[in-house]
Amino acid sequence: MTSREIRQAFLDFFKSKGHQIVPSAPVVVKNDPTLMFTNAGMNQFKDLFLGEAAIKFPRVADTQRCLRVSGKHNDLEEVGIDTYHHTLFEMLGNWSFGDYFKKEAIQWAWELFTDVYKLDKDRLYVTIFEGDDSEGLAKDTEAYDFWKALIAEDRILLGNKKDNFWEMGETGPCGPCSEIHYDMRTQEERQEVAGQSLVNADHPQVIEVWNLVFMQFNRLKDGSLQPLPAKHVDTGMGFERLVRSIQGKTSNYDTDVFQPTIQFISQKAGIAYGADEKTDIAMRVVADHIRAISFAIADGQLPSNNKAGYVIRRILRRAVRYAYTFLNFKTPFINELVPLLATQFDGVFNELKAQESFVQKVILEEEVSFLRTLVTGVQRFENYAEANTTVDGDFAFELYDTYGFPIDLTELLAREKNLSVDMVGFNKALQIQKDRSRAATAIDTGDWILVNEDEGFEFVGYDTLSAKTEIVKYRKVSAKGKDQFQLVLSVTPFYAEGGGQVGDTGVLISEATGEKIFVTDTKKENGLFVHFIDTLPQSFEGLFVAQVDQAKRQDTENNHSATHLLHAALKQVLGDHVNQKGSLVNDDILRFDVSHFSKVTEEEIKQVEDIVNAKIRENIALKEERNIPYQQALDSGVTALFGEKYGDYVRVITFDDQFSKELCGGTHVKATGQIGFFKITSESAVAAGVRRIEAITGTKSAAVIREHFELVDQIKGLLNNPKDFVAAMGKIVDENSALKKEIEKTIIEKSLALKSDLESKLQQVGDVNFLATVVDLPNAEAVKTLAYALKGAVNNLFLVIGADFEGKPSLTVVISDELAKSKGLNAGNIIRDLAKDIQGGGGGQPFFATAGGKNSAGLQTAIDRAIEFIK
Repeated sequence: MTSREIRQAFLDFFKSKGHQIVPSAPVVVKNDPTLMFTNAGMNQFKDLFLGEAAIKFPRVADTQRCLRVSGKHNDLEEVGIDTYHHTLFEMLGNWSFGDYFKKEAIQWAWELFTDVYKLDKDRLYVTIFEGDDSEGLAKDTEAYDFWKALIAEDRILLGNKKDNFWEMGETGPCGPCSEIHYDMRTQEERQEVAGQSLVNADHPQVIEVWNLVFMQFNRLKDGSLQPLPAKHVDTGMGFERLVRSIQGKTSNYDTDVFQPTIQFISQKAGIAYGADEKTDIAMRVVADHIRAISFAIADGQLPSNNKAGYVIRRILRRAVRYAYTFLNFKTPFINELVPLLATQFDGVFNELKAQESFVQKVILEEEVSFLRTLVTGVQRFENYAEANTTVDGDFAFELYDTYGFPIDLTELLAREKNLSVDMVGFNKALQIQKDRSRAATAIDTGDWILVNEDEGFEFVGYDTLSAKTEIVKYRKVSAKGKDQFQLVLSVTPFYAEGGGQVGDTGVLISEATGEKIFVTDTKKENGLFVHFIDTLPQSFEGLFVAQVDQAKRQDTENNHSATHLLHAALKQVLGDHVNQKGSLVNDDILRFDVSHFSKVTEEEIKQVEDIVNAKIRENIALKEERNIPYQQALDSGVTALFGEKYGDYVRVITFDDQFSKELCGGTHVKATGQIGFFKITSESAVAAGVRRIEAITGTKSAAVIREHFELVDQIKGLLNNPKDFVAAMGKIVDENSALKKEIEKTIIEKSLALKSDLESKLQQVGDVNFLATVVDLPNAEAVKTLAYALKGAVNNLFLVIGADFEGKPSLTVVISDELAKSKGLNAGNIIRDLAKDIQGGGGGQPFFATAGGKNSAGLQTAIDRAIEFIK
């Protein structure tokens, strides 16, 4: 079977078992502070496990793209070295949300493996949880009994808490699991050593393929386990490992999942895959990493210097380093793999094919930039190696942190120079950085404390800014030494941050006591709307009035609706290739990032502004459609954003069916006229192929217009209100330029007039013509003119000139070329010494140097000391 057939067989099998086949969630996680990337198939269903969202389909199956390069599940450093770890991989999964449990999950897994995929039963082993007395967890005898009906008991192995109790993180849904392992060794190897002893022993040919997790608990902050509202099944199967098992390969990279990419790399490099271990590892690294990079960018995460963007940049640079060092690619090449990858996943993950050109150009620009850095880093190492016998740990860390060198590359370069690397020092510096980063981002979140019946919550903020509500639960959070609290309300008008729009702020008022609790932010977490407050109410009893800050909400709505008009206008002016790549909408500004590969010109900006403002003046009424089937919305021509996870039912926001129609969960104006006036304030580059536009609307644009009119009026008043304001300003600029030239001419004449006076004051000190004096000149250029005039007229000149430019002391040293050579004098060294007297510093060439300082009283001291350098 091909990999495509294997994937489809999985989906078809579970569809036949009553499962709803759902699309993969984006690899970049939103609305979950505990995760940066989707690292397991269950991530998108976390709120269902916690009972925080309604279950639409009790049985679900999919193939989910996952990224494991950060946090607890981090496989990055093993990728390419072994045969079965990856940064991005597909996780095939089937789920039951309170429906079937262990019996069906186990029976269907066995049926799929043995009847559909025809895997050798004699090569299969399973594990079950052995129990843990420290937490009062019993052995999973239920799973054991179900397996016993299908497989020999000596192939059912007991696993400890590390291997057979699955937890996504420090807190959250968890439960015992049953792993299925496959032994791919030769017949001879299997006869020599029993497979049972190699399960979970990191043997490269005896690997875990499928994990059946039985979600029963929620891990709380204090480490205790709380039963979930219902029991669930969460299975995850490594697609690449499954394909390897079925295709009978010894490595994931030998399957048709990776071989097309590897052979392309091999051909471009002119190096056969399988010829050398180092080049094989490099090809595997590149073939793996291009998948992670491409899908992350397609899902909306651009490479950058912080958070998720930094992780993606790090993966990309690791691929470039391996290609540069071991495959001799000195020019960009990795981006050429994107079309190959897009074709491979067409019909599976269509996001990449739809954005193929954009993703390739982003990667190309990143490659170009990093290759320059890499070359600079190698030269930095070469210079360092010439002057040192070992590579200091701090220097190795500098190469790692500043130039992106992995420590193994530094060790490789060091070995070529017969140098050793201080690994103790490197690891110490690395740990300090990790600790600092962890401390800067650490958030300590307590467990939820229930104060009222938790029956879910209702968001009413599309229709009202005020609502009566109850506090359902609360918890304490600490970040950067500051304590805050979070509330969940039964009914809320507060919009939770999402889609680029900031969360609402406002106030909660107790109906019983009148106490006011200020809401400082609202965010979404796994389906919940979480309200941030600085102090808890004195009493949780009774009803509260939740009141949104109306002025802030209205200004935010103006900006959000304006982004929809802007998006449509940009497509009109720049072309249909324009797609939103990010946004920020608050009550002050709107920031809108779009895919476009050249600067938006002034003329194009004017056209966009004109279109948006025309739509504002039309006062187009908002057309809002809620709970529209997702496919129906797409078929109607609505604009959907890449990287967003849409549900089965969506909300459509339309301002004129022929102009702007988008999927959106944000809040909007009732008619475009409310926006007032739209003005673009800046246009800039964010990343390769992404332009950022910032703009203002409503009260902010009115304030800016007023400010500009007032400024123009002030300037006109200063000019005695001329009829032609621009012509009058132009005349002043021309006159000012002419006056400057006259002043410069006068200053030069003054400095040259000093020349003959200073020549008469020269002292003969041996064979040196010496002069040290303070002159009255207005700027450094005048002093330089005088100094060079004297240098050209006097042989063997040693000249020191002091001057004071409106309280800023200055020193200039001039030495004739022949004198600098014969006497070994150096103006740069001398000026650094003399500058101490004026509390300053400077430098320059051996024959000309300058210095500035802040102590004018020291000028004469410097002048008096100058003669000491030639005595």
